[in-house]
Amino acid sequence: MANYFIGDIQGCHAAFIRLLERIDFSASRDTLYLLGDLVNRGPDSAGVLRRAMELGDSVRALLGNHDLHLLAAAHGARHPSRRDTLASVLDAKDRDAMLEWVRHQPLARSFSLNGERMLMVHAGVLPQWSFDDTLAYADEVRQLLQGPDLYAFLMEMYGNLPDRWSDDLRGADRLRVIINALTRLRFCSCDGVMDFDSTESAATPPDGLMPWFDVPGRRTADTLVAFGHWSTLGLVNRPHLLALDTGCIWGGCLSAMRIGTSLADRELFDVECEQAQKPGN
Repeated sequence: MANYFIGDIQGCHAAFIRLLERIDFSASRDTLYLLGDLVNRGPDSAGVLRRAMELGDSVRALLGNHDLHLLAAAHGARHPSRRDTLASVLDAKDRDAMLEWVRHQPLARSFSLNGERMLMVHAGVLPQWSFDDTLAYADEVRQLLQGPDLYAFLMEMYGNLPDRWSDDLRGADRLRVIINALTRLRFCSCDGVMDFDSTESAATPPDGLMPWFDVPGRRTADTLVAFGHWSTLGLVNRPHLLALDTGCIWGGCLSAMRIGTSLADRELFDVECEQAQKPGN
């Protein structure tokens, strides 16, 4: 039995299948954790979703910004952009089944092994949030995604404000901060003010900002956090940090990390990917 963690697939179904073959994945034996952005920008988002659904309980996914965008586009809350490649889902006969599966995935997950805990998100965790806070806030969004007012929720989901967390936040503002942190965050200030303009390398942060995981005093600093979302960051494999977006759609790799007998026992597997899009287009 093995546990594998995979970064952004983004519709690259062929690479996903090659990676499953590379790790000799068995749905009856192994568990696969998908760190969000299963869809969009790559050539076959529907293929990725169908394969994940076919694997049943052996797959435990969470949602990224592109997965939420799929739901918004499908329910008329957002128009697809010219760079989107969501038609394979939106025009499919089984679209309702795929969309239903997507809306039942959370924004954060936990993983425990021999008394150690790992936190999984798509993008980032605000410095004020603890491990348990993050899971609780993600669950607030999950309840709305699975509830009867999905359209109203999706209509209020977009926007960059508020750009910081407060325990006093309520309603759409509170949910927007939670979603933006968990699915879009890269850089923030030392007091947790989020920036959504820069997508550059963590080595060249904008003035006054830093990668969310480098903020001094971050409450999850002693917890292993696994995430994707940041292709220019690439693979990061530190004792308490695991970044797994290795740029599949840009012609990089699709990567899986196997966790063995402890959270420190890790083995990387990857496959090369054909470039689906060019940066800047």
